[in-house]
Amino acid sequence: MNKKQKKVLYRIIAAAVLLVAAVLIRSYLPISALPVFLVPYFTIGWDILWKALRNIKNGQVFDENFLMAIATVGALAIGEYPEAVFVMLFYQVGELFQSVAVGKSRKSIAALMDIRPDSANVEREGRVETVDPDEVAVGETIVIRPGERVPIDGVVLEGSSTLNTAALTGESLPRDVREGDDVISGCINMSGLLRVRTTREFGDSTVAKILDLVENSSTKKAKTEQFITRFAKWYTPAVVIGAVVLAVLPPLLLDGDWVRWFRQALIFLVISCPCALVISVPLTFFGGIGGCSKMGILVKGSNYLEALARTETVVFDKTGTLTRGVFKVTAVHPEECGEERLLELAALAESYSNHPIARSLRDACQKEPDRSRAANVEELAGRGVKADIDGESVYVGNDKLMEAVGAPWHPCHKVGTAVHVAVKGEYLGHIIISDEVKPDAQTAIATLKEAGVKKTVMLTGDAGEVGEAVGAQLGLDQVHAQLLPADKVERVEALLKEKSPKGTLAFVGDGINDAPVLSRADVGVAMGALGSDAAIEAADVVLMDDKPSKLAQAIQMARRTLRIANQNIVFALGVKGIFLFLGVLGRANMWEATFADVGVSVIAILNAARALKIRD
Repeated sequence: MNKKQKKVLYRIIAAAVLLVAAVLIRSYLPISALPVFLVPYFTIGWDILWKALRNIKNGQVFDENFLMAIATVGALAIGEYPEAVFVMLFYQVGELFQSVAVGKSRKSIAALMDIRPDSANVEREGRVETVDPDEVAVGETIVIRPGERVPIDGVVLEGSSTLNTAALTGESLPRDVREGDDVISGCINMSGLLRVRTTREFGDSTVAKILDLVENSSTKKAKTEQFITRFAKWYTPAVVIGAVVLAVLPPLLLDGDWVRWFRQALIFLVISCPCALVISVPLTFFGGIGGCSKMGILVKGSNYLEALARTETVVFDKTGTLTRGVFKVTAVHPEECGEERLLELAALAESYSNHPIARSLRDACQKEPDRSRAANVEELAGRGVKADIDGESVYVGNDKLMEAVGAPWHPCHKVGTAVHVAVKGEYLGHIIISDEVKPDAQTAIATLKEAGVKKTVMLTGDAGEVGEAVGAQLGLDQVHAQLLPADKVERVEALLKEKSPKGTLAFVGDGINDAPVLSRADVGVAMGALGSDAAIEAADVVLMDDKPSKLAQAIQMARRTLRIANQNIVFALGVKGIFLFLGVLGRANMWEATFADVGVSVIAILNAARALKIRD
């Protein structure tokens, strides 16, 4: 508890003791009871009365403070002194529970806020100065010692180390960095000293964007929250009018017992206080967003959390989402030479290229290619490359290139990109290069189906046989291959028409070249977005690490949050409805009314706090 909460607790204890003392004094001493009970009443309720008066002055009449004030003052007026004090006392207990629960949720968000660095060590004029991260310009050199947090995005100039990215990704697995690698603000340097050249200002860095995203998530409310806000706006004035009618009409039309019906109107007001709904539902969504942030899942608002909970269809991009986006040689099939010779020729021909396929060929070669052996290297757009190696013309590329040079190539039974090699028109064989499927991709698809997702779809610009092979391996329901970005949008449009009216479609991509599809889906999910500005900007939900399985966790967390919110709505309205009916009939007393208000609020708040907890 913080100091403010402790003060409220001390007031509650003091008021409870004074209430017991007042009851004993009234029982044994022949003195006026009202002054005795006013002491505990004002001890526990002075701030509620003050808030009610202040709100009335500001034109905000109908709130829970007003209801509590009018109900307890009315109870004092008709002589129900202990009841008046107890209602105010129990109400403050409920407020304390709320404050503690909200504080717990805020601590979860605050834990994420700890990723903000307090300072940066910048090299200036031959010495290191400690300054605020906002004061560091792009291109300056900063020093990050072991145990310090990376203050600004940059590139390692000197040193090697291990970075703890848990605060950003929710994962404990560290990341190794060395000279030339990018480093992301918010990570913790665990071992070596790093000298880093900054590549952006602090305000544009990854950590600043994440903090802004989380801090503003509460501005985008779910439909359930919007319903509660609209409901409370009309509900409170309606029950006040209902209480006035209950206090006036029955005595006029029935028995003339003004005191009895005034008491019932007060009970009606206490019962009708909408605290449980107004507090617990927003708290539930706040807790859900906080729980997601602990797992490295950033949700931009409770409206997106609610949309995730209703996900029926999940559409994936392939490269970089379900696959690593890193090409690797998976088969070497020589015909007129050995495997080593085939790889060497391909690597030499591609030695000057930065294409991912060229890099994979060089990586697969057992020795570093000697570039001096390759001359007259010529890129053949859409077909491959031609180079003179050791004085011989070598062609490395696709089937179109083989046909152009008259090499009798043939297709391969293995799935992947085939790189054919020919020397002076003689076909030497081919190399198969494939994009590796992520280790947890298959588990992710299975978990989504277990969670009730009706359809899983993959969209890719890759060849049909490659897409179908990945889809079959992962157990996807549909695969659409050889698509341009515009084609992907059309496919998503068609899938949106197939879902149910209440269901939603989530698209999962890398957030860089999938922005049009991310924005068109009901929920755009950017995955592997650590350090990707485009992902953070374009998506509604950001998975900070590179694991597809995090999506299933996000959906499960969202559904659990929505389930808790609905439980609180049904429970609060159900109990209040029963007690309001009993109150109108004169069957509910002030103690029962207090339970219907504060008791329900406490139970709903405790239930809402469950949204913050992460299930293994």
